[in-house]
Amino acid sequence: MEATAAEAARTNGRPPEEEARDQSNLVTRLVRGVASQLQRRVPAADLDERDPDYIRENLPAAWLLSSLYFRGEVRGLGNIPEDGPVLLVGNHSGGNVTPDTTVFTLAYCAYFGVERPFYQLAHNLVLSMPGLSFLRKYGTVAASPANAQKALSAGAALLVYPGGDWEVHRPTLDRNRVDFNRRKGFIRQALEHDVPLVPVVSIGGQETALFLSRGDRLARLFGLDRMFRLKVLPISLALPWGLNVGDFLGHWPLPAKVTIEVLPPIDLEEEFGPDPDFEEVYEHITAQMQDALDALAAERRFPVIG
Repeated sequence: MEATAAEAARTNGRPPEEEARDQSNLVTRLVRGVASQLQRRVPAADLDERDPDYIRENLPAAWLLSSLYFRGEVRGLGNIPEDGPVLLVGNHSGGNVTPDTTVFTLAYCAYFGVERPFYQLAHNLVLSMPGLSFLRKYGTVAASPANAQKALSAGAALLVYPGGDWEVHRPTLDRNRVDFNRRKGFIRQALEHDVPLVPVVSIGGQETALFLSRGDRLARLFGLDRMFRLKVLPISLALPWGLNVGDFLGHWPLPAKVTIEVLPPIDLEEEFGPDPDFEEVYEHITAQMQDALDALAAERRFPVIG
C-alpha cells in the first residue's frame, strides 16, 4: 500500500505543512531573484542619452515606415504648446510592436524639430531587451514617477501611456476603446508639475494583428506581475508566428493605416480647481479621448485598409 504524503513527511521527520512552507519560500526566492536580475538590466534614466543627431540621421527610415507602410496621419500638432514642459497622454495599441509611437515621434520631430526635448515612458522590459537599446537615443526611459519628474522638471515634452501593457494588448474586438485600467498617476504628475495635459488619440495600431486575449489570468497564474510587473500574457494571431503567446519576440505588423489626433491642452487646475477630484478628472479626460476615438473610428471603412 502506497504511503500518503503525510505519512511520507512523518517518515522524514517533517510535517507536511513545513514541507509546503519550504516550497513556497523557494518559489518566493526564485521570483525575487529573477525580478532583481531584471531590475539590474533596466538602465537608469539618463536624459542625455537622447541623441538629436541620431534621430535626424534616422528620420528617412522612420518616414518610410510611418508614411508608406502605416500611411500615418497626425492631426492637431498645433495643440501642443510651442515650448516648455507638457504631458502628452495617449491611448496605446499594437502589442509589443506599437506603430502609434513611431508615427507620432516622426510627426513630432518634423513639426518641432529634433532639438526640442521629447521623451517617452516605456515598460521596464522594453528597455531591458537586448535589441532595443537604440530607443534610448530617441528619448525612451523606463516608466516611473521619478523618471517622469526628471523629464518634466527639465522642461521637456513627455509622452505617457497610462494603459500600458493592459491597453496595448486589449482584444481586437475592443480596438476602438480607451482603457487605462483606472490608472490615474498621469493626473498627479500634471498637477504636481503644473504642466498642461494634452490628450493624444490614435487608431489603427490594434489592427496590426488579431489580438485574442490579454491573458491576465495566465499572467497571475505564472506570477508575471510579481516578477516583471506584467499584468498580461497576451494571446494573438500574428505574423510570422501564427499563434503568438506573450508577444515577447514581437511580430510583423500588418500595414494598417494609423491616424493620430492631438486634442486641445487641458489646464487641470484652471478647469478643476487646485484640489481636484481625481476620479472626476479621469472620467473627463477618458470620455473626451473616447469621443475623439469614436469619431476616428467612424471615418474608417474597413479594418487595416482604413
